[in-house]
Amino acid sequence: MGMPPQDTSSSLSLVVRRLIPAPRDAVFVAWTEPVHLLKWWGPRGVSLAAAEIDLRVGGRYRLANQYEDGSVLWITGVFEVIDRPRRITYTWAHEPVDDTTEHTRVTVRFENRGQDTEVIVVHQGFRSAHSRGTHGAGWGECLDRLAALAPADPNMCSPAEHRATR
Repeated sequence: MGMPPQDTSSSLSLVVRRLIPAPRDAVFVAWTEPVHLLKWWGPRGVSLAAAEIDLRVGGRYRLANQYEDGSVLWITGVFEVIDRPRRITYTWAHEPVDDTTEHTRVTVRFENRGQDTEVIVVHQGFRSAHSRGTHGAGWGECLDRLAALAPADPNMCSPAEHRATR
């Protein structure tokens, strides 16, 4: 059910980092709980219309990126690694998935930096520099939105709110 075998040593990849002014546990939950993801996910001009997350190894996720013109692009994949709250790895593809679909892999690390969290996104397996470039810009804008949300929403993911969403 994971990504088709691919030689990632020669494939195109990207790394995007941001310092998020929130504790690691809160940032991990903001990344993995739909109620929080809906608040910040998406590059400029895109909102998250729906999020389905089965957070377990082998579990699937689907994210509905809605553009300003109303069109929706579904992103889907399978969780391969969940090391709460340090790291998650998942496959990444756009629906509909067929023989022409670009299958990539995302690893997100959440590293303590004092009272803040450094989020490091490693996205690998791109077929072209163009695809890598558009995804790199998108990840940067997503992380900018998450970084802006943290101080603006002190309850971004308070323990009480987290318990209520489980």
